Amino acid sequence: MSMPAYKTDEAAQQPVRPQLISVEAAKQLDAQQVKELFTAHINPGQVHFLKLLGFDKILVDRAEGMHYITRDGRKILDFFGGFCSVAFGHNHPRIVAARKKFQDENRHEICMAFMSQYASALAKNLATIAPGDLDMVFLGSTGSEAMEAALKVAEQVQGPAKSKILHAANSFHGKTKGVLSVTDSTLYQSQFKLVENRVKVPFGDIEAVRQALESDPSIGIVVMETIQGGGGIVEAPDGFWRQLRALCDKHGVLWIADEVQCGLGRTGQFFAFERDGVVPDVTALAKALGGSKAAMGAMIARRELYMKAYGKPKTALIHAQATFGGMGEACVSAIEALNVLYDEDLMGNARRQGDYLIERLNGLRAKHPTLLKEIRGRGLMIGVEFQDISETMPFGVKHMVALLDDKLKGSLCGFIGALLLKDYDVLVAFTEYNRNVIRLEPPLIITREQCDQFIDALDDLLCRGITRIVTDYLRKVAVAKG
Repeated sequence: MSMPAYKTDEAAQQPVRPQLISVEAAKQLDAQQVKELFTAHINPGQVHFLKLLGFDKILVDRAEGMHYITRDGRKILDFFGGFCSVAFGHNHPRIVAARKKFQDENRHEICMAFMSQYASALAKNLATIAPGDLDMVFLGSTGSEAMEAALKVAEQVQGPAKSKILHAANSFHGKTKGVLSVTDSTLYQSQFKLVENRVKVPFGDIEAVRQALESDPSIGIVVMETIQGGGGIVEAPDGFWRQLRALCDKHGVLWIADEVQCGLGRTGQFFAFERDGVVPDVTALAKALGGSKAAMGAMIARRELYMKAYGKPKTALIHAQATFGGMGEACVSAIEALNVLYDEDLMGNARRQGDYLIERLNGLRAKHPTLLKEIRGRGLMIGVEFQDISETMPFGVKHMVALLDDKLKGSLCGFIGALLLKDYDVLVAFTEYNRNVIRLEPPLIITREQCDQFIDALDDLLCRGITRIVTDYLRKVAVAKG
């Protein structure tokens, strides 16, 4: 028995157009509207912290060079730098021009079926810059993706019998599940089921590394940030990386250097590990690699290792580039950024301005010893550690307040960061693990005058003293947040 033909109502099949926000309408949203949408559809819990700092009142209209420019015309000096992402400043004219030319000529963006000249050229440039035989490149979009690729190539080389990963305390390598396993944060790790073949040692403790490698032959990979960003801008002791390289060679262990934050010239050299005259087996870049305009990450491995992992036709596609790995315009942005880095001597500028900032910050520490504990860092990756709240108090109440230091940790940084923005139009970054540390990671284009502007603002704020800093925060930020 034949079935009757199924009849459709063409009008009923037409989708009803939803009420969508246009690009122009999005541009016109005010701060309150943006906060409502963010709360409703992105992360309501995050809004709580933005309110504590007064950051929920700010709506950025555009950005140029060292500054964010708000809807009401404020110019905010950027010492945050997007956790090292804004190395080239906001909208560097050469990088913007390269992207515009790419768009105007309708060049290809997603090129999975064919070889991309832009991805190939970027890989060649990175191989040319990288020391030793670091010359095989995997392109992705984020630091997490680059670090996942680094761990996978190392594990593929080492095999199951030597797949355990040694990582450092207070490490941050990303939030995707593989690298989250070696990110030392109970907050970020939460209740996720993580990779179990890992072991943790104190950062910079070469004897702990030695003991681990000697006692456990299943350790085949060591992964560490060359400079710990989330840990509060922490460097290993002198000689550590040379000793680590020797230990890895002795025990047949592969060393992965995470340079996602500290790489690309931020310390005054392209890679932070170059200062010690050593070369890792695998490294990773991201953050600033896209020229502060595109999402771009890269893993760079020694050719011998990469070929062992993926060099044959039957293994070539085990970890090939993903859909958005090597996007045309992102690659063009990175190619131009690398050229700008050298043409404008941004690494030299990072070294010079960083030395100047650290010198002046140490002057502030001597002037305000009850507020500032330590200044550390290299180039334009600087940590300013504040004292615990109890250390800022008069002697008579210090011991009582000390009982609350742990609970109040990070509060002084919050007061300082909020007031720098509110009263001086200066934006700084905070730290995941040591909450008493403010991170200074401004664009590498910074001038001496802008360094002085920041130092003068911080000095003026610290001169208020702890009592007025707290009361000004409560009056200007906490009460104003509503």
